Amino acid sequence: MIIGLPREQEINENRVGLTPDNVKELINDGHQVIVEHQAGLKSGFNDEAYQAAGATLVEEVAKVWAAEMVVKVKKPLKEEYAYFHKGLILFTYLHLAADSDLAQALLDNEVTCIAYETMVDKGTLPLLKPMSEVAGRMAVQIGAHLLEKNHGGPCILLGGVPGVKRANVTIIGGGVVGFNSAKLACGLGANVTIIDLNPQRLAKIEHTLGCPVQTLISNEANIHESVVNSDLVIGSVLVAGRRTPILVKEDTIQQMKSGSVLIDVAVDQGGNFETTHETTHSEPTYVIHGVTHYAVSNIPGAVPQTATIALTNASLFYTKEIANKGIIQAAKDNHTILTGINTYQGHITNLAVSESQDREFVALETFI
Repeated sequence: MIIGLPREQEINENRVGLTPDNVKELINDGHQVIVEHQAGLKSGFNDEAYQAAGATLVEEVAKVWAAEMVVKVKKPLKEEYAYFHKGLILFTYLHLAADSDLAQALLDNEVTCIAYETMVDKGTLPLLKPMSEVAGRMAVQIGAHLLEKNHGGPCILLGGVPGVKRANVTIIGGGVVGFNSAKLACGLGANVTIIDLNPQRLAKIEHTLGCPVQTLISNEANIHESVVNSDLVIGSVLVAGRRTPILVKEDTIQQMKSGSVLIDVAVDQGGNFETTHETTHSEPTYVIHGVTHYAVSNIPGAVPQTATIALTNASLFYTKEIANKGIIQAAKDNHTILTGINTYQGHITNLAVSESQDREFVALETFI
């Protein structure tokens, strides 16, 4: 198979879909890899490393997209839609639930899309997990900085010092992002509250963290009270393939202390806060009702080498399965790959995406 690796076009997206070591493995399996000039440079991988691995380097991005399969990190931007072609396999984060324009372009061009974020393995999301781990830890780091005076914050140190109150941190969602946020926030000494619908998950978090946290069942009253009394709130609730639920209403945000911080890790599927709109690493924050909002959709892009290696450690196995077997046989042999296929031959083949988009659903089993 001919596999294309383009340079990411989203602002300040510094990750890349394949490392030179990944490319070497694919070439050893008999595939050809076409890499766009400087595709991996911002992740610390130069063109020479890709050439040494056996890749073909090109300047023209159209030649990369002409491949049979394109491996990326983020969903294509509108200027990349022109490169779509019938039969193309696109393997990347898509987040189609909140992007009807992209969904239409993919359907019109009969692109086969495998979305990292909808791939399920025994109840887990194996290609979302590594980036969720990164984003969860970074959310606390970012929040700690935004609470500082020189970032417009209320001059609070997360962990306080002896004789001074610690900051209050609320984490909505006890999944991978939430757990990793709680782990770091606890380690820094903050007062941490975790809110989730699942009491078993909350019990496991209490048992696993090794530091004291307040756990609360998710309901409107608990969310309102905890958020209003917090210095930092992290939203981390995501439903695979669907628009994320709005869990914090604007009237609650109006009652927060001036200078408090909201970080919406779920922004790429709509966000958990009613006042959320997507931002970038170049302009990451905005203020509403005196509350600083951080809603960058590609938080791990700020640490691209760590994030790229973590992601490709998990994704390469599936990339090789698809390249070695073709998409249909790979889907037959590996249920996780089947769960990742969002579009095929002009149809939506993921039920959650079809419902979020209000489009017809066609089960992939119809074709295989």
